[in-house]
Amino acid sequence: MKKDLCSISDLTLEEICHLFSLSQQLKEKVKTGSLTKLKDKIVAIVFEKPSLRTRVTFETAIYSLGGNPIYLSPSDIGLGKRESVKDVAQNLSLWVSAIVARTFAHTTILELAQHANIPVINALSDLEHPCQVLADFLTILEIKGKIENSKIAWVGDGNNVCHSLLLGSAILGASLFVATPKGYEPNREIVNKSLALAKSSQAEIRFTNDPVEAVKNREFIYTDTWISMGEESQAEIKKPAFAGFQVNEKLLKNALPDYKVMHCLPAHRGEEITDEVLDGPHSIVLKQAENRLHIQRAILAELLK
Repeated sequence: MKKDLCSISDLTLEEICHLFSLSQQLKEKVKTGSLTKLKDKIVAIVFEKPSLRTRVTFETAIYSLGGNPIYLSPSDIGLGKRESVKDVAQNLSLWVSAIVARTFAHTTILELAQHANIPVINALSDLEHPCQVLADFLTILEIKGKIENSKIAWVGDGNNVCHSLLLGSAILGASLFVATPKGYEPNREIVNKSLALAKSSQAEIRFTNDPVEAVKNREFIYTDTWISMGEESQAEIKKPAFAGFQVNEKLLKNALPDYKVMHCLPAHRGEEITDEVLDGPHSIVLKQAENRLHIQRAILAELLK
């Protein structure tokens, strides 16, 4: 693996498969005793945004590997405000073994990685959410037994999770049909990169503005909040554009009978997804959340070995 994990496209097919295997191995070893892969290592967790799953799963993963996390909130550092990103990266490199960063701008992740001589892991940026999507594909693998040709539909905003899902699908050979409202399509550079990667994996990547078309005969139906953190001021503008994109029982009648519903959480219940779907028998959102811990444990163990 490269020094850093800024994008899911930093990984090869072989490296992703190795992370899946390692995550399973470590999950079993944790059950039988303590692990020491991160013994005497300290990991800085630098967050510009609040978090439940990302913070808890990374801290738990670090502790379970024998390491120690240090959480640094926005008020502790003030990335690019109180102190430059370069200075933060260079100083943390003197004291800790890795940086896990959750930032507003993807450029901040890239700048941290450029100036740190220790691994930097993207725990979410405005462009990508690689750890989430690795957990998602681990979940699909555990349920289906394979990822290649898995039929996935994305319904909602062309956001950071969608971007990582596009790149991951292209690398792993999945079939992904993305449905977004007009004007909310995924980033064109990410789309082009995904289509290029798909040529070698034979992945099927398609796009539409019709959620019914995307969901038809699909196995995995994935959605996310329409309003990302930092976009709250756009809520009243965005919501009308997403009418018809709610993942509900009516929409899901178009999916395969044994469909699975995915959501990276937190969910805005009653907006992008209904309670009956989120809490229903087809929902695998909690399995996705659990696998955040397992895949991030593998990422840390691999980058810090």
